[in-house]
Amino acid sequence: MSYLRKIEYKIVLKDSFWIIRNCPKCGRKTHYINTKKFRINANGHILDIWLIYQCVECKHTLNLAICERKKVSSITKEEYQCFLDNDEQLAEMYGKNMQLFQTNRAVIDFDRLNYGLVKLHETIENSGFGEQIIITVRNPYQMKIRSEKQIAIVLGLSRNQVKSLLDKREIELMTELPQSISFSISHCLFSMVT
Repeated sequence: MSYLRKIEYKIVLKDSFWIIRNCPKCGRKTHYINTKKFRINANGHILDIWLIYQCVECKHTLNLAICERKKVSSITKEEYQCFLDNDEQLAEMYGKNMQLFQTNRAVIDFDRLNYGLVKLHETIENSGFGEQIIITVRNPYQMKIRSEKQIAIVLGLSRNQVKSLLDKREIELMTELPQSISFSISHCLFSMVT
């Protein structure tokens, strides 16, 4: 019986993004990390909220704007309380929000990413094309991770092994977008590596 097996993974960040920027105290480019704390300014009905990052060398701080000149009524009381309480989960969520870094023009150090893969789901369908496996890796943060590296992580192979299998067309890269890749492999190869 022929079948098509579809497996979907998602890249998940384990830690907040690290920032590279010139530190005025150190006098050179250094790394800034998430302090998991917020700075809040409330002036009447207007609210400003920042996520605080700090230099790993000298502890100089950098504020990333979450919202500026926003009406207090635009956020819920629960969320506002989380900002006041320096809720670590909320700070981690903002520390992994690519749009926040783009808006603040903060340069992320993609070499210092701490990430893993989570299997989302797997389906099996009848097919008239023999046994085939299509694997998709979602990259919601659009991190700059080479396709071969993503495939290597999923299959538990080295990048050199993956490159060789791609050259031999035992692995076929089907789509390669910033937010996901899809590749197909034979059932025999999948059985060998899993």
